[in-house]
Amino acid sequence: MVIGIVIGICVLLLILGFLVPRLSNHAKRGSDKGFSLGQRAGGKAPGPLGRLFSKAFGKSRRATDKSHSAGKRAREKAPF
Repeated sequence: MVIGIVIGICVLLLILGFLVPRLSNHAKRGSDKGFSLGQRAGGKAPGPLGRLFSKAFGKSRRATDKSHSAGKRAREKAPF
């Protein structure tokens, strides 16, 4: 279920980055804020479990950032 939510956010940021690149920065910052909050909270768990939770949120944040930048790059290359 969590994977589906992350994929949904990635697709949303990709579409927003393509259609409205300047306004999509607000959505990107909002998702970054949520994932960084989860990453910090997960890192407080003891031992390897904390690293696992922190890593999962970090990877999700990186995926959404990559999706957003791909949408903006595609918009730059578009002929219109």
